[in-house]
Amino acid sequence: FLDEMMRLNGRGSEGIGCQCGEVSPQFRCCDCFGVQMFCRACTLRNHAYLPLHRVEMWNGSFFQRITLKSLGVRIQLGHNSGDKCYNPVPSTGEDFIVIGLDGIHEIALDFCGCASAQVRYKQLLRVRWYPATISEPRTAATFTVLQNFHLLSFESKVSAYEFYHSLARRTDNSGLSKIKDRYSAFMRMVRQWRNLKQLGRAGRGHDPAGVDATAEGELAVLCPACPHPGKNLPPDWEEKPLFVRWKYALFVAIDANFRLKRKAVSCDTADPSLNLGCGYFVRDSAYKSYLADRATERQERSTCVSHNAVNAADVKSSRGLAATGVGTIDCARHDMKLPNGVGDLQKGERYINMDYIVCSALLALTMTMINISYDIACQWHKKLWNRMESMPERLRLPSETSLIRFFVPKFHIQAHIEKCRTNFSFNWSRYVGRTDGEAPERGWSNINRVASSTKEMGPGTRRDTLDDHFGDWNWKKVTALGRTMLKKIVEAVKWAREHSEALAELEKTIQPALIAEWKAEVEAWEEDNSCPNPFESRFSPVTQAAVRLELAELEAQELQAGINVSLHTDVSPSGLITLGIDLEDQQARLRSKFADVSLHDTDKQKATLQTQVTSLQRRLEAWARIQELYMPAVCQLRHQSSEAIERVEELKPQDFELWLPSQLPTETPTDQKLAGYEWDLRYAQALDALDDVRSHLRLRSHIYMYKDKNIRGQAGSTRAKKIIDSVESRKQASVLKYRRARNALLSLTSRLERCGWETVVRPLLNSDVRPMGDMERQGTGTISWIWLESHADNSCTENERVQDCECVRLEWCKARARKHRWSEEVELLLEEMRRVLVFLKWQAAWWKGHETLRMVDSMPTQEGLTAYACRQSALRDSLTASFQSLWSGVPALIADGLDIMESGEADGPTIDAPPSSAVTDVL
Repeated sequence: FLDEMMRLNGRGSEGIGCQCGEVSPQFRCCDCFGVQMFCRACTLRNHAYLPLHRVEMWNGSFFQRITLKSLGVRIQLGHNSGDKCYNPVPSTGEDFIVIGLDGIHEIALDFCGCASAQVRYKQLLRVRWYPATISEPRTAATFTVLQNFHLLSFESKVSAYEFYHSLARRTDNSGLSKIKDRYSAFMRMVRQWRNLKQLGRAGRGHDPAGVDATAEGELAVLCPACPHPGKNLPPDWEEKPLFVRWKYALFVAIDANFRLKRKAVSCDTADPSLNLGCGYFVRDSAYKSYLADRATERQERSTCVSHNAVNAADVKSSRGLAATGVGTIDCARHDMKLPNGVGDLQKGERYINMDYIVCSALLALTMTMINISYDIACQWHKKLWNRMESMPERLRLPSETSLIRFFVPKFHIQAHIEKCRTNFSFNWSRYVGRTDGEAPERGWSNINRVASSTKEMGPGTRRDTLDDHFGDWNWKKVTALGRTMLKKIVEAVKWAREHSEALAELEKTIQPALIAEWKAEVEAWEEDNSCPNPFESRFSPVTQAAVRLELAELEAQELQAGINVSLHTDVSPSGLITLGIDLEDQQARLRSKFADVSLHDTDKQKATLQTQVTSLQRRLEAWARIQELYMPAVCQLRHQSSEAIERVEELKPQDFELWLPSQLPTETPTDQKLAGYEWDLRYAQALDALDDVRSHLRLRSHIYMYKDKNIRGQAGSTRAKKIIDSVESRKQASVLKYRRARNALLSLTSRLERCGWETVVRPLLNSDVRPMGDMERQGTGTISWIWLESHADNSCTENERVQDCECVRLEWCKARARKHRWSEEVELLLEEMRRVLVFLKWQAAWWKGHETLRMVDSMPTQEGLTAYACRQSALRDSLTASFQSLWSGVPALIADGLDIMESGEADGPTIDAPPSSAVTDVL
């Protein structure tokens, strides 16, 4: 191979002359087929209509580059090939530059100066060269190079700078030849090319009203599977009962991306947008005006766990940035951006920004049933309708006629409090199928690769570039719907059947009366969420606060009954144990702070730590004096310890022995009542600590995901790591608290003869302290025992059986929900497949109607308009036929007796009709 490649550097076979008979030809073309040598005359004749080919000349030793312009080739525009122009007009400066796919070429170009000649930019366009300007153009780019860059920018995310300079190196990779810089012109041509392509694909060239009449969001690629009234929904869809109408609801997902920043360079005046809100970005002027009017509004604080910490993870300040990121609203089930569903963020993920973006996107869709997924939906939705009153009137959603439900995406929901995990869960809510709400996350991996380029752009160029990338993402999703939806429905049918069988097996072990009772409770909650949530445990968890309250009330009753056994006026027996456990926790915190002390602490840090040591010492001394009243044996133990341990300095307060009942030697007698108090408090302490461990694990996972998605750079990563380290420290403290509580329970077991608690308060190994993972899906990994529900009590009583029944009830509710979600998914996918086909047919007819929508005097232009519309219509017809072919086996797949819903709407799975008829007809 190397020899053959070396051979190509020479002239090849000796003694072979030019095709015209000349013996010593000197020229060959690098772009023509083969390596045949030609004479000068033949080279000129062969390249009369191939002006951008690269030619080499043999100088006697090697081939050297030579331009066709230097050989005398001139390009004549304005006439057909072979026709002569009687009034050629040379291009200005005789140095016309054409940017082609194989380099940057300098050519000799003549425009037509005849009386019937078109203006110069049209002469260039008609040979598929795009002019850099309409006035005296001196630079053009071939349609081929623009198309190639356009696709490369989508697939490889190559920047215009990288692409242009790769062409420059393709022209001359040695740096010896001076190549005229046309980078700015190329950037301008690329931007105009993007905009013209979007206008053409939206049918604006066929509209008699012209480009200026383009409506907001009209350039966006719509999702065929989403509901569009008047396009792919039945005429009477709003009159259908709810158990049918739910399939026509719109699913959207909201999210923010802090990677898509923009530096504070240029301005809208110097760099205006060409799309002007006609694509995916909202119209910037109205958006900024709305934000300016509400710049002083304060955002209400979160009442859910983790949100403030997560917001703190957005460590990049807005200094030097015109936009810290973008907020978006996507189709939640098909991962497509919605028209007017993107807007810049100026300072984090503020409600006023997201409200405007959401309302702008939903305005064009005119849907009254909407399911909204947002990672902070539990907070964002609270005062949405109050904030709606301050929105521009054209953007206000009708609260009276709109049925909007709010959800938290399945991955994000694990970082929320328990109440949010049940009230905003896709898993437990009906009529949502297997939607996960994480659609925007899947799209960020694609668009984030352009962030390094777009952050340096001006405002208009950046918006137009991102608009174009979002449009390409949507189009790729549209063309892949046939395969993706087929894969989804095969999986949905499989899991719907399996979960249906699993529920049936479970119900065989439960009394029918209980099932009927539980079913009524679930259906009541599904109809009205103000009813008790059946997915929440009705067994009140044991907490330290609840146990302390219970012991305090018990001692108050004893005081009223005259049987009070308190030996101190201010501290009761249960109060003594409570204070002792609190002091133990304070000792642990102080030990942790001493472990973190560095060699170079400031005087202020040393003073703060010494103050804490002194304060703890005083509390310990006061508590020890009271303890001696209730536990006299402790005096002897402390005396023995002080004699046994010889030390120079006094014992540090963090190492002071508390001698609680669980810490006493076995042979030392203790008050059983005090031991019982400690048992109850330690059991609750263990459960509280375990709950804290779970909360910290969820929070850590959520912050890690946020960091990976949004944080870049050393400074940002360092600050985010500090937050993660803080969460990790709190998690480890909770682990140690749990272990202390369990060790105390083990010590008290022999004294109090308690049983049944070991199944709940199990040994906590380091390997057990791990995130739950993908618990909501059908995974194969094992889940740590800390995430498994258990309500066993600390005594062997009748209450244990009641709790066991509660566990069965919860498991039945969840099994029923899983069965229904998968069954709904089958129904929803069938409806979406029907909508896709109907939408594509509607779109094909729409393009067919555009063939003659605009009539022009020029016959060639009219023919081009008609041909373009015909091609677009034929493309939709081809997609329809392709999808129908792919889905031809779906009716047989779902017509095997699958019980989709418990409603009485139909006997089997449908696409608006039983499988045997309409399904086959539509597919």
